[in-house]
Amino acid sequence: MREFGRGMAHLGQGFAYWRRRPGLMALGLVPAAIVGLLFLSGLIALGTFLPAITEAMTPFADTWPGVWAAVFRVAVGTALLGSALVLVAVSFTALTLVIGEPFYDRIWKAVEADLGGRRDDAGYGFWRSVTDGASLIARGAGIALLAALIGLVPVVGSALSAVFGVAFTGWLVAEELTSRALTARGLAHGERRRLMRRHPGRVLGFGVATQLCFLVPLGAVVAMPAAVAGSTRLARSLLDPPVTRTGGS
Repeated sequence: MREFGRGMAHLGQGFAYWRRRPGLMALGLVPAAIVGLLFLSGLIALGTFLPAITEAMTPFADTWPGVWAAVFRVAVGTALLGSALVLVAVSFTALTLVIGEPFYDRIWKAVEADLGGRRDDAGYGFWRSVTDGASLIARGAGIALLAALIGLVPVVGSALSAVFGVAFTGWLVAEELTSRALTARGLAHGERRRLMRRHPGRVLGFGVATQLCFLVPLGAVVAMPAAVAGSTRLARSLLDPPVTRTGGS
């Protein structure tokens, strides 16, 4: 639990940059607000048409006794909504980082400068951001599908689905957010993943805390710049002591 709390603390340190560098952090609100508005509209539309969608997906339940058909369709609707939230959280992170690459690049570099020490600069770039974002969305879709299936489990499905979704999506979000600081040091994708697996509690603590902030209304918009700053601190902590380069994959 100490490592989990340490990961959460990195996000808190990221929020501290709203006080230390308010102008720079405010720049990160622009892409987050644009993407957030887009996904909020989508979620509102889904919520509006969810009963009709659920009925269209379960025509076989029309012949069931009324109470059982209602219970089953509520479970299906809850699973759909939960999986949509998982997919939105991952997609929000990926698209916001792609659109706001110039802004978030300045934030993580400012954090690196504050922390001091030697920092290589292997570069990240727009197309690298697009590639990593597409990979994140694809893996997030898989997690969303599994979360939907878990949500169909009677009685405990909704709770298990929520825990599964937050935990696994949190890991993906942490992986994506730390990629800039780690790539700058020349770590390839495989090296970054192996590094994170050595500190699972810390990575998960940061990712889960970030995900919970994203679930608060407007929280994703305010938290995104802080998450970028905090993930830079997280990446630095993962590299202490320095990792031994293995050649990547």
